Amino acid sequence: MNIRTLISHRAVLAATILCFFHATGLTAPASGESAESRPNVIVIISDDQGYADLGLHNFRKDIKTPNLDQLARGGVLFTDGYVTAPQCSPSRAGLLTGRYQQRFGLDSISELPLPLGEQTIADRLRRAGYATGMAGKWHLSFPSTVTLGGSETAEEKAELPFAPGSRGFEDFFWGNWYDYWANYTLDGKSLKPQGEAIKTDSKNEKDYYLDVQTEAAFSFIRRQGKKPFFFYLAYLAPHTPLIATKKYLDRFPGDMPERRRTALAMMSAMDEGVGRITGLLKEKGLLDNTIIVYLSDNGAPLGVHTGSTLEDILPTWDPKGMWDGSLNEPARGEKGMLSEGGIRVPFIMSWPARLSKGTVFREPVIALDVASTVIAAANLPPDPNLDGVNLLPYLAKSGAAMPGRDIFWRFWNQTAVRSGDWKMIVAADYKLLFNLKDDPGETKNVIAAHADIAKALELKLAAWNAEMKPPGIPRKPLNPQEDKWYPYYFKDPKSRISPDVPQLPDGVQGHRPGNRN
Repeated sequence: MNIRTLISHRAVLAATILCFFHATGLTAPASGESAESRPNVIVIISDDQGYADLGLHNFRKDIKTPNLDQLARGGVLFTDGYVTAPQCSPSRAGLLTGRYQQRFGLDSISELPLPLGEQTIADRLRRAGYATGMAGKWHLSFPSTVTLGGSETAEEKAELPFAPGSRGFEDFFWGNWYDYWANYTLDGKSLKPQGEAIKTDSKNEKDYYLDVQTEAAFSFIRRQGKKPFFFYLAYLAPHTPLIATKKYLDRFPGDMPERRRTALAMMSAMDEGVGRITGLLKEKGLLDNTIIVYLSDNGAPLGVHTGSTLEDILPTWDPKGMWDGSLNEPARGEKGMLSEGGIRVPFIMSWPARLSKGTVFREPVIALDVASTVIAAANLPPDPNLDGVNLLPYLAKSGAAMPGRDIFWRFWNQTAVRSGDWKMIVAADYKLLFNLKDDPGETKNVIAAHADIAKALELKLAAWNAEMKPPGIPRKPLNPQEDKWYPYYFKDPKSRISPDVPQLPDGVQGHRPGNRN
């Protein structure tokens, strides 16, 4: 867990007081709804897993995700599931708050931490009587080089108000690889409420970090009594450096790049974890009344901006190797881009008691919808400040037709909108319009043939960006990474703005973000 300490104790104190008063408005179940009847909720998020790498998608023959496939067969598979950003921290901020992270100025990692005034799903459900817990990657506090330990230094005290234990999670087993900050153990014992340092053995296969993260979920579920619970399981996979044990590597013999083999092994470890968790829920009689959501935080990084190839010869553990072994096909582009490869991800939801089995949902959904859906399932009143949609009316066994809506993105020097089948991307002098129904791979920029649609989408982009913080469409040239991605993936010279292509609306103010790498 990395932290940055460029804040004063006075700022921490003020933010903590604000958080306290913000959290004192308790919320109870509606009349006639017992706490025990409300569903448990488990949100599982992978890290840099591409759209191709879900077995049920049938794009790759080498991927093996039988438990995730079964989860989807028992619930809903979203073919057009999106996250709010092509980078981990802003994507997770959107997921956990249910709000476009640009509303509170968290466009990218460099704008961390998640402001204390923002409520997480855990904040809301804990006040409503849920037990709450998390395990794995957090990445919503400070980016820095100092590691949170057990000595309670000034740096650590500055970190704690932004850590999981202060953001609604009563129990936490927070960490990435082999170092954790936790207030409970894998065998279910309670530690100090504020947490203690736990170090696992990187040389012991039994301490493989993906298995440890699964065990932390197991331990939390076993500890629960009659209260409904919410658990957030944030696996660190297949994010680089790529590390897998022999148990999982042996499942993928044959001739393939070692980065691909190791990524497949890591995804298999996550898949096995999902199977074990659903098995435990079934054993405890909880599976039918548990909502399980699975998604990735963004698409896979392929390393185009480094000039590397997918057969990268760097060792799998070398952090300079950009490709994480996962794949985005048939989506174009990669992590860091607002093309489909950066933001369209594996996305599953299961709730056997309420959702039709084997549903394939083809309308666009976004990670923002998770908070709105979970709040509704917990019988809490809707919050007009949330940007997502409660999906339950459209996923239930007698579901209604989902009305159309617009979905927006902004990242670095790019902004995009999807409206029905149409999607527009504006990135410096690139202006791209695609009909995703006809061209899901974003191979044909049709802006010249549909100037009226382009103009309408530009107006929507301008209006949405004007509401964000900072306001306005990005107006700066592409940064060094973007300047390699866009010419590589969109080689057609017609993709660049020319005098015969409609420009952004007159009078629209734009902001000029820095190059945040």
